[in-house]
Amino acid sequence: MALRVGILGAGHMGTTHATLLARDERVKVTAVADTDAPRAETLALRVGAKAVASLEAILDAGIEALFVTTPNTTHTAPVLAALAAGVHVFSEKPMATSLAEARQIRGAAARGPGPGLYQVGHNRRFAPAYKAAKARLADGSLRVTSAHIKMNRGELEQPPWVGDRAVTGGFLYESTVHLLDMARWLLGEVAWVQVVGGTHVYREPDDFSMLLGFASGIHAAFTSCAHSTWLFPFERVELFGAHGALVTEEMERVQFAPGLRKPVQTQEFGPLPIPEKWGYAEEDRLFVEAVLTRGTPPVTAEDGYRAVELVEACYRSLLRGERVTLPLL
Repeated sequence: MALRVGILGAGHMGTTHATLLARDERVKVTAVADTDAPRAETLALRVGAKAVASLEAILDAGIEALFVTTPNTTHTAPVLAALAAGVHVFSEKPMATSLAEARQIRGAAARGPGPGLYQVGHNRRFAPAYKAAKARLADGSLRVTSAHIKMNRGELEQPPWVGDRAVTGGFLYESTVHLLDMARWLLGEVAWVQVVGGTHVYREPDDFSMLLGFASGIHAAFTSCAHSTWLFPFERVELFGAHGALVTEEMERVQFAPGLRKPVQTQEFGPLPIPEKWGYAEEDRLFVEAVLTRGTPPVTAEDGYRAVELVEACYRSLLRGERVTLPLL
């Protein structure tokens, strides 16, 4: 019998996940809800589901798993409600937009009836470009000593809500949290952060220079600007070792320099379809597999919590003008 899935939020990410799930023969997208009823009806029709009016109606439809694809600041309540009902949850990033709410979700994911599995949507972990980078580190091809990371956004104007902190939780919770999670995934636990920045174009801090110190002794410089234009690559990771380097350019390609006077090796991922290139297809497939096999989700509640903690540490450092150590109290 197919896994019955509900979709809460029929915007871009809700549509992305629902479309992928509808292609999976192990899944039946059962119900879709959104505050915009016509949008919910459009998506439901597209994936062969029923449009309903609320989260409660989705849960009443007998679903076994819920995808929470609502705006950033509205993740906590539906996630907690679903876990309390014994429903498995895939939540789009970020897990939450405060440390207190992230702790609530982490606790609920650990003790819920069943318990319901919980996975957070840090899709970069499943993008072939970043998986290729991770593989180079895992096999010892590059032993990283330092790094430079960039996660810019061209503007906070389109869609209109992206510049509203009441919706996003703040700029760092939008795009930047992806590569803060990526930094931890590639380089290990962060021990401290030191941040400077400013409010230049928008009504919130929109330009950050962050220094990250890792428990391993690695250090990384991380820049994130909200008004940089969409100059390619807006997203980039540079890892440096002994006469070696690895560079990603968005999720299009990876270049690896294995040593002095050795040819640079390039892996191209540009021709892949977006759902595969950006990791959405694999994260959804692995969530379904974890539910069906009662396995461990590939991005856990602890992973989601640590990403929120990193964002909060960066904001604290900026506001206080001092180094902030992790874990946060």
